[in-house]
Amino acid sequence: MTAVSTHTILITGASSGIGLATARYFVQRGWQVVATMRTPHKAPADLLTLANVLVLPLDVLDVASIEAAVAAALHAFGHLDVLFNNAGYALAGAFEALSPAQVQQQFNTNVYGVMNVTRAVLPHFRARRQGLILTTTSVGGHIAFPLYSVYNATKFAVEGFMEGLQYEVKQFNIQVRTIVPGTVRTDFTAAIEYVPAPAYDPYAQRVHDQTLASYAQAATPESVARVVFAAATRGGTSARVLAGSQPKLVYLLRWLLPHRVFASLLNRTNGGQ
Repeated sequence: MTAVSTHTILITGASSGIGLATARYFVQRGWQVVATMRTPHKAPADLLTLANVLVLPLDVLDVASIEAAVAAALHAFGHLDVLFNNAGYALAGAFEALSPAQVQQQFNTNVYGVMNVTRAVLPHFRARRQGLILTTTSVGGHIAFPLYSVYNATKFAVEGFMEGLQYEVKQFNIQVRTIVPGTVRTDFTAAIEYVPAPAYDPYAQRVHDQTLASYAQAATPESVARVVFAAATRGGTSARVLAGSQPKLVYLLRWLLPHRVFASLLNRTNGGQ
């Protein structure tokens, strides 16, 4: 594959949603894109035919597959400028109903998977003395929501990890930023693993149904892709980039309102009493 651009981004979870929209957006702007996913044969047809796109298998829980993907990317394009940690899913339901195995899998994917991919790319960035690590977190990485306590915990963890990491790698001219979206209108909802809990119904089912319904008015993945591109190209020193008006409004309300008032508002918005 002949390199025609000086900029290359590696994206995890690029088969759909934010990852796919970001891959398309960056290609349209002349970037070389390494689009990784667990099952490349399920990639959209246009992604497989776009020029300067390399589609590779990568499972964030399989270190060997991560190392192989990074090696293949470097062989094809020579270098990486940006890593976009985007792969993840949501586990939902009353905490009491979630099994230890389900909780562990959520942390394995959303936290340890991010760490695995970041660890694999850091030596290359450090050797080049430049690089940018972008990671999709969530407004739920700062403000917790009902039925998403474990998912929120993983996003809180990733925010803390990236905040600490930025200090360590700054000496090598490596920047670290998180992309913080609210709800996004993608098939992410189909990937939500909802665990029913009869003891918590009808509250749990009502909250879950209200959460799914809210995605109808959510931001588009393309709008988030534009934020990702801006974060990758405009420089700046912000460690967190809010994607869209929803997280900005939630942050503003959380800052302005007393906790009791904010919690009551959040509960009513999510179908509570």
